[in-house]
Amino acid sequence: MTAKVYLIGAGPGDPELMTLKGARALGVADVILIDELVNRGCLGHARSDARVVEVGKRAGCRSTPQQFIERLMVLHARQGKVVARLKGGDPFVFGRGGEEMQALTGAGIEVEVIPGITAGIGVPATLGIPVTHRSLARGVTFVTAHTRDGAEPNWDALVRSAATLVIYMGLARLEHIVRELQGAGMSPAMPACVIGNGTLPSQHQVVGTLSTLVRETQDKQLGSPGIIVIGEVVRLAAEFGDRALTNSGSVPELRVA
Repeated sequence: MTAKVYLIGAGPGDPELMTLKGARALGVADVILIDELVNRGCLGHARSDARVVEVGKRAGCRSTPQQFIERLMVLHARQGKVVARLKGGDPFVFGRGGEEMQALTGAGIEVEVIPGITAGIGVPATLGIPVTHRSLARGVTFVTAHTRDGAEPNWDALVRSAATLVIYMGLARLEHIVRELQGAGMSPAMPACVIGNGTLPSQHQVVGTLSTLVRETQDKQLGSPGIIVIGEVVRLAAEFGDRALTNSGSVPELRVA
């Protein structure tokens, strides 16, 4: 194969939630640059002789600089190698995939983006929470609580929208987020949940209301990685009960040639 970079979404955690196309792309890669939060089970689709480079990022820990990652991809591609950039969730949803695509195309490198299931959709689904519902929420907004310049979302607009609110990278700022939403007029009784380690056997969650979320999350000692889901659709988690979809083992194993 000629030199090329695949930007691959590995999905929200469970390696079986990576797409077939992503698995096939891993199988032809000479070099794989893998993020910290990607389940290492995904590497089962890689060639035995592929070089795996850890380029992790995790909140509160030392991270690989983004510019270094981009230079590394360009370097390997210019050496004639097929590069797989394996990222958690979807590369274009708070994954800096857009920045990496720009860096690669600007360097004249061929890029193919392979989408993945983003945590904001896949993780709530394990509790039976649909992020949209004709009777409860006609829209969903994805927000990051971690920005380069520290800018705040428009909390008033988010509350007025009445859409489901899914917040990435927000556990460290949960108390602040709840205070801002209530200050913007959101009811303390609004259903809300925090889900950690979504889609994995270690998944844990708190399902309550906006007013109880901080205390219950602290009591359960939930930590990153995790997402926050706020909106009427969270009520459906109670209906779903304990019948979690996570790693049920009911789907036969698929083998990718």
